Amino acid sequence: MQAVALNALSGWRWVSDGWALFRTQPLAFFSWAMFISLLLMVASITPPIGPILFVVLMPAVTVVTLSAGRHAAQGHKMLLGMWLEPLKPSGVFKKLLGMGALYLGICLLLGLLAFMPFAAEVTEALKALTDANNLLPLLEAVRTPMVIFGVFYMLMAAIFWYAPVLVAWHQISISRALFFSGIACWRNKWVFLIYGLSWLAVFLAIDSALSLLVWIGLSNSVAATVQVPINIIGGAVLYCSFYPSYASVFVATEPEPAAE
Repeated sequence: MQAVALNALSGWRWVSDGWALFRTQPLAFFSWAMFISLLLMVASITPPIGPILFVVLMPAVTVVTLSAGRHAAQGHKMLLGMWLEPLKPSGVFKKLLGMGALYLGICLLLGLLAFMPFAAEVTEALKALTDANNLLPLLEAVRTPMVIFGVFYMLMAAIFWYAPVLVAWHQISISRALFFSGIACWRNKWVFLIYGLSWLAVFLAIDSALSLLVWIGLSNSVAATVQVPINIIGGAVLYCSFYPSYASVFVATEPEPAAE
């Protein structure tokens, strides 16, 4: 399996290709993005079980997302019964759950490694928050470990980025999928930098546009109401851009869908 090294500007091309893919079936992709948003909202209000289940299911959600993108790219209309088809081949869903559990375990381990050296400072800051209701010491105490965790997380995200779809579509082991994903991301590190900056610019532009509407007289409640569907559309285009990313990096090795 060979990962292609792309020009850095391909990162922006992934974004534009995601927009083009979204425009082919906007209602289907909008609905999928809204479903993911609802899952995330439910997870956020049901700790600790909700967040754990969400993280464990992330690889399966990724495969469904990329499969929908591939169907749309091939000119097929996404119907309701087609969304879960990628998870039906024997052993695929079980492997993806295993990958999700591994992802969760590594996240917890990296968090432990990042925060343990600063445990005393964080404990003192929590005490200050309890005694004096002063949040500033806590923010200062967690700043450095959060930066360390962020670096760890980016490295882990690269290893897992393509791994779910490599397991589901190429029928390879989790360890090999993680290896190939890490190599592919390393070869295209500048592409991913442009990709990430492009999406940061897109969402900042959305936020700035809505802030401008408030500044010129639109009420905060109306602006917040408008922002929800716009953010979901942004998320839908983001999810649509995952397939162009995969297809361009593994273009020579993409198999036909198995039992979809």
